[in-house]
This record gives sequence, structure tokens and C-alpha cells, in this order.
Amino acid sequence: MASILIIDDESAIRGMLRSWLEAAGHTVDDAENGEKGLHVATESKPDLIITDIFMPDTEGIGVMRALRRQSNNAKIIAMSGGSGTVKGNYLELAGILGAAATICKPFSQKSFHQVVSDVLAMPKVVAAK
Repeated sequence: MASILIIDDESAIRGMLRSWLEAAGHTVDDAENGEKGLHVATESKPDLIITDIFMPDTEGIGVMRALRRQSNNAKIIAMSGGSGTVKGNYLELAGILGAAATICKPFSQKSFHQVVSDVLAMPKVVAAK
């Protein structure tokens, strides 16, 4: 199983995703904002990082850019509960910045597990230096 970091400012979302992932046998860390998430990612070197796009302080896009500057090879899933075109544009940008997948909130447990499984099955990311 994988080590996974969840970065989301909503404690209910972090708790739900943590319970789903741990029930599937994964090891899970979480952080309530991008700054703390970057610290945890640097310390724990997770296999997968699941980050919300819209958060106070450092947003998900900033997290992704910082991870790639650090040559962090973790696979990334970007998620957003934003609405309409704004959500689409940011999730599209997340893909350009190296997210292996994007997912729109709300999502079902089944669809979430499918995205996580698909991303974990992808070849390891090699960050540009």
C-alpha cells in the first residue's frame, strides 16, 4: 500500500478521505493548508499527495509548483469544489503543472478510490531539475 498526504483546509474532507484511504490499507498524513502540507511532504516523502486547489495561505497550485521546484517525485491528485469555469480552469492548470489526475468535489467513495488506484498504478514521476 502507499503513503498518502491529504492537504485540505476542510477538516471534514480530510477526515473522510483519511478514513477511506486507511480502510483501503494506506498510510495517511494530512495537513490543513498548503504551507503545512509542503512541510509534511518534505519530511515524509509520500507516494501520493492529494491537494485541494482553493485554500487559505498557500493554495494547491502553489503547493504543486513548490513540490516540483523541490524535485519532489510524488504523484499528485488535485481536487476542487470551486464552481463552473473557475474550477475547470484551475483543474486544467493543475494538470499542466503535473497533477496525475484531477477530481471535482463532491465525489463518491467509489470514484475517489478509482482515481487513487489509477494514479498509484502510473509510472513514477521524474521531476525536472
